[in-house]
Amino acid sequence: MLSDGLVTPPVASLEDAIARCQSLGMRLSRQRRYILTLLWEAKEHLSAREIYDRLNHQGCEIGHTSVYQNLDALSEQGIIECLERSDGCLYGHISESHSHVTCVDTNQIIDVQIALPKALIEAIEVETGVTITGYQVNFYGTKSETPSGCNP
Repeated sequence: MLSDGLVTPPVASLEDAIARCQSLGMRLSRQRRYILTLLWEAKEHLSAREIYDRLNHQGCEIGHTSVYQNLDALSEQGIIECLERSDGCLYGHISESHSHVTCVDTNQIIDVQIALPKALIEAIEVETGVTITGYQVNFYGTKSETPSGCNP
């Protein structure tokens, strides 16, 4: 949300991510651009170590500390997603509310945009006394034979 109560538009592209950094007064260092570009090109959830390894393999000089500091800053500002898992954080390019399907065969996390039925949201609000302003649903399953299923 913006300070005047308006909803901040979602970060829908690499250009949006860069523009959001600029509008927040964040310095767009070479390392920060490397990370944003990698996440938008990879379109998957990566650990800080995987980001570090991929960038250095591509010839982008960046240190461990720089990767961690930039990931923290970008996720704190809602520019990228940070999924906290028992084995560490994973980072993704989608920052707006969405859900995930985790393939238990491969540990692949697939982003999905789903809308729960309004009646279900209302029932949850009545049961809990809490107004729902957003949600994230995590689904778990095994590899399917369909093309959109998780890939090994």
